[in-house]
Amino acid sequence: MTSKHWTLVGGAVACLIAATYSSAAFSAPWLEPGDNRARFALQKLADRGHLNRTTSTWPVMMGTVHSGLGREAGYDAPAIGSALAYLKFEMDEQGQQGWRAEYKLGATSEPTFVRGFQAGPRETAETSLNVQWQGESWAFGIEPGLEANPEDDDTFRLDGSYLAATAGNWVFGAGAIDRWWGPGWQSSLILSNNARPMPAVWLNRKNAAEPETSWLKWIGPWQFTTFAGQLESERAVPDAKMIGMRLTIRPIDGLDIGFSRAIMFGGEGRPEGASTIWNALIGRDNGQLEENDPGNQLASIDARYGFSIGDQAMGVYGQMMGEDEAGAFPARKSWLLGTDWTTQLLESDQQWFVEYANTLADDFLGNAMPNITYNHSRYQSGYRHKGRSMASTFDGDAETLTIGAFNFFPDGRNLSASVSYLDLNKDGQNRAIATDDDIFYTVPDGNQTAAMVSVGYGTQFLNGWLDLTAQAADKKIELLGGEKDQWSVGAAWRYRF
Repeated sequence: MTSKHWTLVGGAVACLIAATYSSAAFSAPWLEPGDNRARFALQKLADRGHLNRTTSTWPVMMGTVHSGLGREAGYDAPAIGSALAYLKFEMDEQGQQGWRAEYKLGATSEPTFVRGFQAGPRETAETSLNVQWQGESWAFGIEPGLEANPEDDDTFRLDGSYLAATAGNWVFGAGAIDRWWGPGWQSSLILSNNARPMPAVWLNRKNAAEPETSWLKWIGPWQFTTFAGQLESERAVPDAKMIGMRLTIRPIDGLDIGFSRAIMFGGEGRPEGASTIWNALIGRDNGQLEENDPGNQLASIDARYGFSIGDQAMGVYGQMMGEDEAGAFPARKSWLLGTDWTTQLLESDQQWFVEYANTLADDFLGNAMPNITYNHSRYQSGYRHKGRSMASTFDGDAETLTIGAFNFFPDGRNLSASVSYLDLNKDGQNRAIATDDDIFYTVPDGNQTAAMVSVGYGTQFLNGWLDLTAQAADKKIELLGGEKDQWSVGAAWRYRF
């Protein structure tokens, strides 16, 4: 498939985020990363035994949520009543066939450096119209958007657009949708929504139920997703391709285990035929084939174990990502470790988390190897898209600690807050190459330490939904693209009709 064909396929049709009377809701046949309340609800229901499905691969198909809900709240209603009601409302909204639309308007004083699971506006000002149709076996949407002063010089976008169809228990799609792979709230080491979504074609299971084959039932509910995407032309190797794969299993109640790979290959002057893809899949790279080295690969393993504590739930999680391979196992490793738990105070639900990440290869357990993570000798733009890391929001060679909390009021309003300590680009060097002066490269330039506070508030406004965000650091952050201010404030309003 040529670069032109990849671009045409990937530029297809539209996605989500619709505001309702009670909370931010989505209008596609899946839950997209970005809705903290939906994630809180899924995790709490799964941890307390009401949803027997994996919850660490986003988007989450609505068919998976519908089939996985095992029983009514019953005696557990005080603990999970609001979470169950929110998901059932979402399923009712998503299950309706026909047309729907949403208008979105957003602005920020400056695009933020740090983005988490729920991220705010990407640009100084942005607006889009999301029109969708859903049938029995097909769904599509088109979301044209306009951006003011974009950091990547793209004033017109089709991010969120998609075309999808079902065949049996599989969903085939094309478009540009956000993904989040892993159990972290602040970051993923392998794939997150930190960067804009790339045009891609994909395949995943619609219903992540356990296998019917008796000798495979031990893996429990499972999800598999794979995509093939097209990266941008403004790179050290223009028009490079990317393949992503993720398998998650739930062998025992509460335990989610995920295995992920990302392969960057091809592009101008690089091989990209079937033999190249095969060599990449079996791990014949890292210089083994010299000038025909197939590409840049990452692999990760993650796990989360969630369980009940009284009327609440708690989880512990970790993710390990390797930039290279040694003995069929990821090497030159980065780590993410965390814990999350829920409470119910003042008639509201709360979700808390503490998360540590270290993206300096082998720094956490071993001898540090700087300038490895998210970088590559041939693909010198690194594991980045449109100037941002496709994985950790902190990019490579960083050590961070974040404490965060979300409060979900019974009337649908929400509050969020987090505090982070950042040690960025710990060795002070940088291998990333900026190839286009019109793109702002959100890559830390030189060693810097900083403290950062982020807050958010969501509420009904003018029959739509308004999200307000603010972020402040104790100093300005120096990036390859320039300097970030110490503070940023933003707002995003969504109206469904």
